Amino acid sequence: MPRPTAYPDAETLALRALGFLASEPERLEPFLATTGLGPDTLRAAAGEPGFLAAVLEHLCSNESLLLEFAGNLSLNPEIVVRARESLAGTPTGYDP
Repeated sequence: MPRPTAYPDAETLALRALGFLASEPERLEPFLATTGLGPDTLRAAAGEPGFLAAVLEHLCSNESLLLEFAGNLSLNPEIVVRARESLAGTPTGYDP
């Protein structure tokens, strides 16, 4: 189990998560289906804080994806959950 690690900021983590999803079509396609976006509109949406929260929400809603992503970065999955809550405006005490 990865040990808890501080992450510089929630937006950076969400952008890394987006890259993680985009790196494999079988990860990206369910996300696009959920959001209603297409590959051509993905880049423009990436600048929106609500979109970045949705990226992390998608990861957090799928435990295997969450664990794989967190494991790739050697992060405790709770860091990802707190970053999602931070971007969504939910108070969690997340301190980047």
